[in-house]
Amino acid sequence: MSIDHSGDRQESADFIDRIQKKEKLKLGAGRETDGSIWSGLGMFGMVGWSVAVPTLLGAALGSWLDKKKYHPSFSWTLTLLMAGLVTGSVIAWYWISKENKEMHKKSEDNDE
Repeated sequence: MSIDHSGDRQESADFIDRIQKKEKLKLGAGRETDGSIWSGLGMFGMVGWSVAVPTLLGAALGSWLDKKKYHPSFSWTLTLLMAGLVTGSVIAWYWISKENKEMHKKSEDNDE
């Protein structure tokens, strides 16, 4: 007399699959909620610094050029300040778009 254990194996495999899916969901949810405030503040700081630093560097360089009498009919300070602002905005846009792609990728991975 032989006993068929194939049904038991299938049930245990289904059980393991369900546990693994729940574990993935919990781990994914934990990652998103644990650092969301700090992550948001970090991104806010990153955007702020990426705009502020090039803007201030441009203004400082322009001011130095104006003091050294390299000034034609326009202001180097204002010109380089605006160039720094544009550069900083491009850098901030890059970081935000990169973070957005990572968030969408994580949500797609969680959906699977």
